[in-house]
Amino acid sequence: MRLLLGFFVWIIMFIIAVLSIGAYLSPDGLSDCELQPSPGRPECQSVDAVVAISGGDTQARTAEAINLYKNGWADWIIFSGAAADKTGPSNAEAMMHQAINAGVASSSILLDETSETTQENAANTTNLFVKNNINSVIVVTSSYHQRRAGLEFGKRAGSEIRIVNHPVKSDNQWNGWWWTTPTGWWLAVSEIVKITVFYAGVNR
Repeated sequence: MRLLLGFFVWIIMFIIAVLSIGAYLSPDGLSDCELQPSPGRPECQSVDAVVAISGGDTQARTAEAINLYKNGWADWIIFSGAAADKTGPSNAEAMMHQAINAGVASSSILLDETSETTQENAANTTNLFVKNNINSVIVVTSSYHQRRAGLEFGKRAGSEIRIVNHPVKSDNQWNGWWWTTPTGWWLAVSEIVKITVFYAGVNR
């Protein structure tokens, strides 16, 4: 009986750990909002730009940014990412083409084509914020990457720019069953390590 009780306790602790890790890595500032902005609710107001970061399932991240744009959340879309293959176009350019094919006007798109890391995504797009008088953004990336991306953007942009997190709920690398695959655990653990490094750097 004691052994069975211990087993159930272990199962409960495991479930709590999985749920906690998933929730921590993927903060969503729009989780309580409707499909479109609600001017009467401060947390659900439109922003100046939606920022999509390449990496992982780039197409899914781009598609989510496009949906936000089409639903009236912002007048600008910013795509950030250098070329994965240096002989070809940048990830940002590929994301732009996906958006244009989906009906987004090219005049509404800004590109950062040089960023190769999350830190560079945040730094380079912050420069675009300043140049284009952008004071509030929704940052879109994969769920496992959202916490760290939000931290980096908050650090680079400072308190002058409102940063709203909004992850892709499910893509080809991550979904609610992430804990059932080695890739899911690798992504979760590596992100937690990188977040720890981020805080260690901030506190130096």
